[in-house]
Amino acid sequence: MKKLNKEIIIKVRFSETDAMGVIWHGNYLKFFEDARESFGIEHKLEYLDMYYNGYFTPIIKSNIDHKSTVKYGEELKVIITHEPSKAAKIIFNYKVVNVTTGKTAATGSTTQVFLHTTENQLSLNKPDFFSKWEKDNEIIC
Repeated sequence: MKKLNKEIIIKVRFSETDAMGVIWHGNYLKFFEDARESFGIEHKLEYLDMYYNGYFTPIIKSNIDHKSTVKYGEELKVIITHEPSKAAKIIFNYKVVNVTTGKTAATGSTTQVFLHTTENQLSLNKPDFFSKWEKDNEIIC
């Protein structure tokens, strides 16, 4: 089964840390978002593409396992991997590595569904544009 991925580098800004000088835990969801946007640009699955095809893709589930701390000024590598699914969902797994120390800082995942923009209704089947994207990228579920 083919899995697409993307890596991005993020330099930790002061505003992303807490009083102890480490990344505030909630910012990891922002890093996941940055990775999803970068993945979408590289693999031609951007949010606007989905919107222009008549769908929103809200996150219905997210999880993060924190492994080690990251401090202000250090760099992170966020590795995002698309997890193929037979269901009408977009699932991504994440690994966040502290480039400065080489330690895994966090792992996690997000699950998105397809919601019709006009009817505001959940799609139980994969939209045609998404099935085509899977086919074009040789993703077999």
